[in-house]
Amino acid sequence: MDANLTENLHTHLQEIVRERDPYFNTLGHFYVKQYIHKQLSQWGNVETHEFQDRGQTFENLILNLPSATEEKQPPILIGAHYDSVPGTLGADDNGTGVAVLLELARLFAAKPLKYPVRLVAFDLEEYGLLGSTAYATKLHAQKEPLRLMISLEMLGYFDDRPGSQTYPSPLQYLYPNRGDFIALIGNWSTITDLMRLSGKIRQTGTACQWLPVPNRGSIVPMSRNSDHAPFWDRGYPAMMVTDTAFLRNPHYHQPSDRLDTLNFDFLTGVCQGLAHSLSYL
Repeated sequence: MDANLTENLHTHLQEIVRERDPYFNTLGHFYVKQYIHKQLSQWGNVETHEFQDRGQTFENLILNLPSATEEKQPPILIGAHYDSVPGTLGADDNGTGVAVLLELARLFAAKPLKYPVRLVAFDLEEYGLLGSTAYATKLHAQKEPLRLMISLEMLGYFDDRPGSQTYPSPLQYLYPNRGDFIALIGNWSTITDLMRLSGKIRQTGTACQWLPVPNRGSIVPMSRNSDHAPFWDRGYPAMMVTDTAFLRNPHYHQPSDRLDTLNFDFLTGVCQGLAHSLSYL
């Protein structure tokens, strides 16, 4: 286990874990947005993508990192939402996703991938995937291709007790009943990537399960509950990386979603596994 990575993730979460609903906790929301901007700015120019809701302007924050080669390639887009629901500190939802996003920025700036990497901190996910919808709509209108879109959605809750993991029927017959793994959930066009990434994540010592869903997730509606869904709807290859949220974590959207409920060994393993596996795309 990488002790420095664990320390970095903990440091990020100490800054991020606070009430940060964009309408009811505007100070916390502004603080976290500025923190993300400052951290990403270490590795390049941070762009802002503005969108409107209820007469107000909100921002997605974007950092583009170059590839390891001169060859022109479509980027891998990695996103995580930084807003939270009112009344919760949002440690797992989605502080963990943002913390891993920031560390992947550091890692891929130091060691570029074969593909360019675009890191996006989305706003207003909790209000109906508004930031990611606005951004996916923009990319689609401009006919901009993506190698893959990855949504980081709750990455740090771990429970290895039997029966700690639940599923929508009939998936309980296909997957383990312990909440000790990270899940990759993608559309059909990502099946090869699901298999490759999950295998490489397992090589690093983190248990990983994968699930392909057809028809933009309509058969398993809860598979749409993050920022990958607008990209599915526009035909992009996209997947969610998740600890499965309310199917495992009892603190989901509760005041109890605090820092002390997270498993940092698991979170560090997820981050290491993602960095390792993405280097094979």
